[in-house]
Amino acid sequence: MSGSGPSGPGSTGTASTVVLDAADISRALTRITHEIIEKNRGASQVVVLGIPTRGVELGRRVAERMSEVDGHPVPYGSLDITMYRDDLRLKPARALERTDIPVDLDDRIVVLVDDVLFSGRTIRAALDALNDLGRPRAVQLAVLVDRGHRQLPIRADFVGKNLPTSLAEQVKVTVSGHDERDEVRIVSAPKVGPGEIA
Repeated sequence: MSGSGPSGPGSTGTASTVVLDAADISRALTRITHEIIEKNRGASQVVVLGIPTRGVELGRRVAERMSEVDGHPVPYGSLDITMYRDDLRLKPARALERTDIPVDLDDRIVVLVDDVLFSGRTIRAALDALNDLGRPRAVQLAVLVDRGHRQLPIRADFVGKNLPTSLAEQVKVTVSGHDERDEVRIVSAPKVGPGEIA
């Protein structure tokens, strides 16, 4: 996890603040789980697909919670969106992640799970990827954090935490199973000192 603790006066280092700890994340995922079940009148038709990387682990937890609450096994997998991104020509090639579709998606309710909703471009790419895999009855979106700054008309159906941020800040999510701990931090941009250019 990158980012240091709060910087002192006059420091040009970054400031990092924990906004969700492990207990907060667990409560948020439990709430999302119940909201998905309520919205869909049960979980029997739901398929959960996590968006790599951390959305996969979050999706697994949501699916397992849904199975426990509703009494139906909820299939879950992962959906790699690398080749559907609209910035492929602007950035170096990214390594392909795993796509694992556990069941036929036709006429199922697909719940996409991601860690942070920002511009909306990742979700647009995920919708394009789904188009090549089947025709779900509905597609819903669950995110741990919605930080705003949308560039596309995309909205989450289920949100763990709305977290207003400035464009100068970063939201860093870590999840155990992929990282050392469950945590969400806001990392501020370095402060500009005298004579420096922002």
